[in-house]
Amino acid sequence: MRASFAAVFPGQGSQSVGMLSAWAEGQPIITQTFREASDALGYDLWRIVSEGPEAELNRTEITQPAMLAAGVAAWRVWIAEGGPEPLCMAGHSLGEYTALVCAGSIDFADAVRLVAERGRLMQQAVPAGAGAMAAVLGLDDDVVRAACAEASQGAEVVEAVNFNSPRQIVVGGIAAAVERACALLRERGARRIVPLSVSVPSHSSLMKEVDKVMERLLAGVEIRTPSIPVIHNVDAKEHPEPDALRDALVRQLHNPVLWVDCVHDMDDRGVKALVEFGPDKVLTGLTRHIKRDLTASCVFDAASCKTIMAATLDLMD
Repeated sequence: MRASFAAVFPGQGSQSVGMLSAWAEGQPIITQTFREASDALGYDLWRIVSEGPEAELNRTEITQPAMLAAGVAAWRVWIAEGGPEPLCMAGHSLGEYTALVCAGSIDFADAVRLVAERGRLMQQAVPAGAGAMAAVLGLDDDVVRAACAEASQGAEVVEAVNFNSPRQIVVGGIAAAVERACALLRERGARRIVPLSVSVPSHSSLMKEVDKVMERLLAGVEIRTPSIPVIHNVDAKEHPEPDALRDALVRQLHNPVLWVDCVHDMDDRGVKALVEFGPDKVLTGLTRHIKRDLTASCVFDAASCKTIMAATLDLMD
């Protein structure tokens, strides 16, 4: 049974030590999901999520499988409790892999190994400390793009990499170029600029060197047509054929996340609400700035699961 909502899954940045721990006390599905992830990785992922240290959880190659497992665990609880299926799914950056697992396109263990390697390769592409990202608030897309083009100098590139909501854009690239772009954007009236605690400039052209390895890794994994449509970051379109889906995941690495376009696509499909599955409310907050008449909420514990499930059951076709 399907209801007129979209299931969405966050990427890096929503993680925290202790996430889902309280919910896991009454939901063995959560610890079982992390146990499966740990078996695929060869180390105890739940211990790191539960106990930290924070610096270890925030390592990209650990954050990515941790967030994948968190989203899948929340989704599995939802289904086990009788929650309806959505009209479509999407994920922000890494969350796209979570959506594909939940839509039955990629096996969970395969996805865990894929995103762990994805994180390692992304960090390897730009050494720690060499890259930077910053969120820019209050400027139009074209103004941000122009400042990035002006601030880029040779190999020192900076680009707009996440279009998260109207007038909230993330820029990323080589640290010196990001600093120059931020200075220009302040001059041009940015309401606020927030440096992000990451050193990997995700979705910038600096990630292009990872393409060949990811192509090979994805070719070695069975990928099926999703049972629920998944909207992809790179072009805000559905790519149901396995080869096209692989290509979209590779292109996602070095192209911007078009999250605003993804939300509008979901709205065009008749979605009346977005439900975020994960430990934080990042996408829930963004939705309110993209489409004010679209309800958004987050499933992150037993109470929110029960309340939101009742609301989505009212949206049954």
